[in-house]
Amino acid sequence: MRFFVTGASGFIGSAVVAELRGAGHEVVGLTRSEAGEAAVAALGAEPVRGTIEDTDLLHDVAERADGVIHLAFNHDFSRFAESAREEAAVIAALGDALAGTGHPLTVASGTMGLAPGRIAVESDIPTPNSNPRSTAWNAALALAGRGVRATAVRLAPSVHDTSRAGFGSVLIESAQRAGVSGYVDGGEQRWPAVHVTDAAKLFRLAAEKGEAGKAYHAVGEQGVKVREIADAIGRRLGLPVQSVPAGEASERFGFVAGPISIDSPASSEWTRQALGWTPTGPGLLADLARWELS
Repeated sequence: MRFFVTGASGFIGSAVVAELRGAGHEVVGLTRSEAGEAAVAALGAEPVRGTIEDTDLLHDVAERADGVIHLAFNHDFSRFAESAREEAAVIAALGDALAGTGHPLTVASGTMGLAPGRIAVESDIPTPNSNPRSTAWNAALALAGRGVRATAVRLAPSVHDTSRAGFGSVLIESAQRAGVSGYVDGGEQRWPAVHVTDAAKLFRLAAEKGEAGKAYHAVGEQGVKVREIADAIGRRLGLPVQSVPAGEASERFGFVAGPISIDSPASSEWTRQALGWTPTGPGLLADLARWELS
């Protein structure tokens, strides 16, 4: 198959491109820069220079593909609501291109905040209260009614290897600035985690054989306590570890102050059964123990 991948030169995108190429698929990868073009080409894919704001380009490339995996998103959290609206426009353009074809459209979603206080499952439906991006995510799955094999892969908040760890990277940066590795209150809040290669494999499986209208969970570990994450960061950086009062969390942790304060475990039991997905990568704490210091 010939897949169009947005965000193809990013942390997760490059892993997805490599996974697709390893499975024998052709890949066309959207990237914003000359360096990104070189990175996509080095993976054996065909680079396309452009941005997600160019919905005409996205439509045209998607129309010539056998399927689309949409990963790109503007992660400037100072304009998060605007980025969510842009994502809705992207999904509408991709949906128009694929309507009536039965071709797959797999979009990146998230588990954070999906079901605070209990273990989130694949049948849970995100709401605007849990994440502003939920409107676009739900619209993507609704494309199943227009003849698109639309699926979502909900990513754990910490997609990791030894160089990146999703929201965990923000905690590392915070610890380096403050000279202390922190957590909120007792640190009993749980974050799901998944190794980036396992996440990439799930995107491929969902695109190849996922059921239209379904969401799948890229969750290798159901819930790692934030206190354990902070301890691992402190050991790797040689820094003390301490609790941060909830009222000071925003100042210390920035945009992840909310997520770090929420107990948000998630299950991938149904995903594993439905797609035969078995995570094999290292756990989050193991990767933090081997973190590449700069």
